[in-house]
Amino acid sequence: MKEVAKRVLEKSFNLKPGETLLVITDTVKKPIGEALFQAGLEMGAEALLAVMKPRTRSGEEPPKPIAEMWKHIDVFVAPTHYSLTHTQARREACEHGARGATMPGITEEIFMRALDIDYEEVAKLGYMMADAFKHAKEVRVTSPAGTDITFSIEGREVDVDTGLYREPGRWGNLPAGEVYVAPVEGTGNGVVAIDGSVAQMGILSEPIKVKVEEGWAVEFQGPNAKELEELLKKAGRREAFNFPAEFGIGCNPAAKLSGVVLEDEKAYGTIHFAFGDNSTFGGKTKAGIHIDALVREPTVTVDGKTVIEKGTWKI
Repeated sequence: MKEVAKRVLEKSFNLKPGETLLVITDTVKKPIGEALFQAGLEMGAEALLAVMKPRTRSGEEPPKPIAEMWKHIDVFVAPTHYSLTHTQARREACEHGARGATMPGITEEIFMRALDIDYEEVAKLGYMMADAFKHAKEVRVTSPAGTDITFSIEGREVDVDTGLYREPGRWGNLPAGEVYVAPVEGTGNGVVAIDGSVAQMGILSEPIKVKVEEGWAVEFQGPNAKELEELLKKAGRREAFNFPAEFGIGCNPAAKLSGVVLEDEKAYGTIHFAFGDNSTFGGKTKAGIHIDALVREPTVTVDGKTVIEKGTWKI
């Protein structure tokens, strides 16, 4: 893992000797964190390793000492059990110039298989798809499992998670490879049939159908529906049911459905939505939770033009 970590730190972050590297991990993912820490030391970085107890949900803030430390470093990597991606601590660190990646739910198998790839090619695919969404207003998504939802992205910035975080303030996931946007709150209407995987729940045996009215998830159906509802209720805020908080398109051909949403949502030919917080990437909702949910074989129409048809890119 240390040798893979060295290549990742070099290729994705262009880590230089003397730069300050902060590895944020927890007791569950500590072996991966230690490999990155040791790799950083051997590359001549001022490496720091911060180990915390696991959070209780994705989007929960880290302890204050870690959040404060995060603002004063050059490069960060965060292999953790639950996601720190959509936290105010991560957002503030990047506003202070930190660059880096979160790795929520990463396993040693995914670390060894899916990180050390050519992200230049992934970036090309991502920017190609992002171009199709420039100046777009309305998006419609359908799927064979029963998805049929429309929402607005008018005025919202469409970003690309390329896996290349070499400039101050750049951030994303590793494994990387998605195009994503925060839909306008209150504009989502229809039904989403989640038939891939859900963060913290894994791959679904049967779809969960979510009814969406004016940007809120109002009804859940399916064998795992109750589990998803209870997961969202953990945040203790109505904003957890903001939906879709995110719309994302996977553009990494090396990613596959593994049950770990960190990788699943990057898989080429899939799309994903999220519940809850989108304040860290262009939205207005603060929820203290962010739960991604995957849809297979989607058809995506942007202002009347089909850009994906049953999982196949048409651009």
